[in-house]
Amino acid sequence: MSVELDTQQTEMLVWEQHCCLPLDPDTDVDELWRYAEAGASFVSVNVGYAPHDIADTIRVLSAFRRHVLTNPDRYLMVNSAEDVLTAQATGRLAVAFDLEDTRPLGGRVDTVQTYYDLGVRTMLLTYNQRNAAGSGCYDDPDGGLTEFGREVVAEMNRVGMVVDATHCSYRTSMDIFAASTAPVVLSHSATRAVHDDQRNVWDDQIKACAETGGVIGINGVGVFLGANDASTEALMRHLDHAVDLVGWEHVGLGLDFCFDADDLNEELARNPDLFPASYARWDRIEFIEPERLPAIAAALVDREYPPEAIRGILGENFLRVAQNVWH
Repeated sequence: MSVELDTQQTEMLVWEQHCCLPLDPDTDVDELWRYAEAGASFVSVNVGYAPHDIADTIRVLSAFRRHVLTNPDRYLMVNSAEDVLTAQATGRLAVAFDLEDTRPLGGRVDTVQTYYDLGVRTMLLTYNQRNAAGSGCYDDPDGGLTEFGREVVAEMNRVGMVVDATHCSYRTSMDIFAASTAPVVLSHSATRAVHDDQRNVWDDQIKACAETGGVIGINGVGVFLGANDASTEALMRHLDHAVDLVGWEHVGLGLDFCFDADDLNEELARNPDLFPASYARWDRIEFIEPERLPAIAAALVDREYPPEAIRGILGENFLRVAQNVWH
């Protein structure tokens, strides 16, 4: 992506910290190329969440991984942060995977290493509801991080997997920030001060994340940005607030784009306990699509963010976390 800064064209690293393909081994993984066409050099792709056990997750992960590895002209399977820069330099899309919940671990911390070896570079501890690791953002009461959750965080720190507090309850997230010895991220979250939704995060959660050296990736889901408002301006309101709060060095993008709206609706219907009833008020949940990345970059320029801030927000801040955490 080229953005005009101080009359010079500057190539920037663009990093998408979380997106969602349909969790089916037969999914068309090449939909990811839309990110490359929009100027991105890295994307983290979800391969499993709360309803999925080890077998479900490995089937999806294996299929996605095989597609990436057998199309080296387009994709580069990430092993290191340096691979992201290599992909950028060679016009390819670097791909890593993430997990949204610890259920795919099968109740064992030793599977963290296995997933890391297969390309999972980020995992959040809970997805909306309580599990063996802790409480989710829609739980009442909020039980915080469990002993198993603490063991998982320690193992993630050991192997080099980024710890993610997105979708977690307030207390669980604060416990995670305190427990981790490495930077923690809020990979795809919006700010509760701008739009009061239980899925969004309070200012002190964002500050605690930044204090670990982490980054909040502002998501692009309309129901979290506002009243199903997936406009660029809505995203920028959350981004500006986060920057004012903790500085541009701790803000990035995690658009949480869902490639298949029908698949999303089926997930909501299959797993009603995982999602609040408020989701059903909208016929269609709106998302900021990959093709909006140039408009987001332009909005940063229009707001007179300095060049180093734009580079950081679009990609270099999450790259810094990867350089500090990935082994």
